Amino acid sequence: MQNDRVRVGLERCVVEPPSMLKDGRWGLLMNQASVDAEFRYASDVLRRRFPGQLAAIFSPQHGLWCEEQANMIESGHGRLRRWNLPLYSLYSATRSPTAEMLDGLDAFVVDLQDVGTRVYTFVWTVSYCLEACARRRIPVIVLDRPNPIGGEICEGPLLNVDFRSFVGRHTIPMRHGLTLGELALLLNDEMSFGCTVEVVCMDGWRRHMYFPDTGRAWVAPSPNMPKFETALFYPGQVLWEGTRISEGRGTTMPFEVVGAPFVDPDELVEECGRYGVESVHLRPVRFRPTFDKWQGEICGGLMLHPRDPRGVRSYHATLAIMAALRRLYPEQFAWLPPPYEYEHTLMPIDIISGGDAVRQAIDANATSPNEIRALAALDEAAWQRRAGRYWLYE
Repeated sequence: MQNDRVRVGLERCVVEPPSMLKDGRWGLLMNQASVDAEFRYASDVLRRRFPGQLAAIFSPQHGLWCEEQANMIESGHGRLRRWNLPLYSLYSATRSPTAEMLDGLDAFVVDLQDVGTRVYTFVWTVSYCLEACARRRIPVIVLDRPNPIGGEICEGPLLNVDFRSFVGRHTIPMRHGLTLGELALLLNDEMSFGCTVEVVCMDGWRRHMYFPDTGRAWVAPSPNMPKFETALFYPGQVLWEGTRISEGRGTTMPFEVVGAPFVDPDELVEECGRYGVESVHLRPVRFRPTFDKWQGEICGGLMLHPRDPRGVRSYHATLAIMAALRRLYPEQFAWLPPPYEYEHTLMPIDIISGGDAVRQAIDANATSPNEIRALAALDEAAWQRRAGRYWLYE
């Protein structure tokens, strides 16, 4: 291993194992991105280090191999024939491990690559695991991994509690700046789960680091998160999932392109200039999705390129693009109705953005540059004070 490569919790765990893993049987929540520096899966690494103790595998949304697409496309349970272990899907008829799934376990291990955005469902799967394990007094060990978009920049207002869902169970901002281990500690405390939680920290990760700084290879944690740049734009671009505008699913550039058949790319880029989208280059493009919204149709739109990754504020950029689209194409622009991620009443855009302020402002054309900045605003100092209690890395 290179000396300058960040060492993740999985790698530290096999060298300095937590006492809770040394005896007993435990389950492991993981997927295909749960690998060490040699691309060995967490299940292989831990089974070799702790023979006979791995009792069950659990998978989040998209399945163990990230083979399923988004939004209520469920994975089934099964068995890993190689070891004759049960494989439980936590994106199925249940999003929480049942008593039967946890029966006989002495500990529960989490090794997932999060992407630093509230609506990415992995953290909420972990929250349900904390809740379920607390009821059965099963300790949870989180093998920590980097927040790929760093631990210093936060974006987007806090979730309004009236809009809680599977894409947001607690009052955190869209881009939260925490690792999954830090989030687990915050949620366990602030949501009063009462679970025993231990985080196996990384070596070498610092809050200023973005994923390219870690020296590690990117392994897609979900089918539409193919590279670091996708994660960088995701905190804003995920808002398009609540509209009839394509966010690029069905292309090789999900969340980096946006558009629809009725959009004139040059006209859109020119209109966006009114809003001072300074953190990204907006390039006029056309694309044809192979699935999802506007499947098979040529869409006009734009592609986002970072001027400097550390300067990107994707939530503000997406709101500006959204305002421009609504002004240019008021008859064609529309919000998608529910259901979305198991919510059947609230509007998808509301649970994604964390409240109804975005939808109401866009519908009312209350979208001057100052109003857009206000929609994207977060009291970063207050959030950092609150979240800083759970920081594991300075």
